[in-house]
Amino acid sequence: MSERNTPRIVPLVVQRHQPLQVPPAAFEAARRMAPTGRVEDRLHRPLRDLRISVTDRCNFRCNYCMPKEVFDKDYAYLPHASLLSFEEITRLARLFVAHGVRKIRLTGGEPLLRKNIEALISQLAELRTPDGLPLDLTLTTNGSLLARKAAGLRAAGLQRITVSLDGLDDAVFRRMNDVDFPVSDVLDGIAAARQAGFGPTREHSAGGLKINMVVKRGTNEHEILPMARHFRGSGTVLRFIEYMDVGATNGWRMDEVMPSAEVVRLIQSQMPLVQLEPSAPGETAERWGYADAQGRHDVAAGEIGVISSVTQAFCGDCNRARLSTEGKLYLCLFASNGYDLRALLRAGANDADLASALGHIWQQRSDRYSELRSALDPDTSSGGRRVEMSYIGG
Repeated sequence: MSERNTPRIVPLVVQRHQPLQVPPAAFEAARRMAPTGRVEDRLHRPLRDLRISVTDRCNFRCNYCMPKEVFDKDYAYLPHASLLSFEEITRLARLFVAHGVRKIRLTGGEPLLRKNIEALISQLAELRTPDGLPLDLTLTTNGSLLARKAAGLRAAGLQRITVSLDGLDDAVFRRMNDVDFPVSDVLDGIAAARQAGFGPTREHSAGGLKINMVVKRGTNEHEILPMARHFRGSGTVLRFIEYMDVGATNGWRMDEVMPSAEVVRLIQSQMPLVQLEPSAPGETAERWGYADAQGRHDVAAGEIGVISSVTQAFCGDCNRARLSTEGKLYLCLFASNGYDLRALLRAGANDADLASALGHIWQQRSDRYSELRSALDPDTSSGGRRVEMSYIGG
């Protein structure tokens, strides 16, 4: 099945916008905020999950994320000096953890392109929550470098990996990544991750390895059932993600979104499913287990997940913050601007100032873009420029 012939309008935009101002109260002696292990925003959502983008570069050109028309050979990526160093990332992460973060996900771009990423993982793996527990440390990758990196990532202390894989058909996969990369190499990376120990654990019975498939109607929806059959019973959770209106360069249209409910119905028609409880508060994926003959969850067969950020907003319990490659803090995947933490770091701010800034920033958060989307234009979701997913991470 080929992509639709509808012309895609791809605006040429600058994805790095002017930073927001840190609330001045953060630095006032009488209003300084020390971390207590829990900070809530205006909608009473705690800070629990931190996504850290370690690079704005990627070796794929998926048209829903980094279309080749924009991210070509002349595109100006961030110079290395603009990126947060591993020590700066770890310092900020430690302060986020003091405010209640329990999970850190490394993203990109493609995070495995960041040189010596294993050193950063080792530093983050040493962090502990206020009650002395290790963090849930995970990473999202396109899998292209995973075969050679998996063992080293595991040895460095990485607990879980999520691989983006949008189909098993090689022609479809090459067309979607737009750099003619073969699907077999990603499958080899997944196999290497399993061999390295990213499988089911006592803490994560669903597995230390997950697969994310972005479903774009007219492009790869015919790969849903083959993907489900391939990963059923493998100990690897497959999650289907609705094609999202992130940024401004992917030419997003609502008619290219395949609702998660439709995905579930399609799989259910061939492989019976039973709905499962959320694995954690604020979890983005709705869980469905493969059912046995009695209609109960067949644990050996495993489960799938669906992430319905377009058709079923989950802003109400969103507990995620996002730190960009150059140190800007974004409070929503669909944000337009972030807070420049790198400027504070490099101006010599001490830990007390940084911690207070983080607390005040989160306290004033009221973002709920997905819940408000229905009031926007159905095709473009216009409502201001938004940061690109390739820059902020998924």
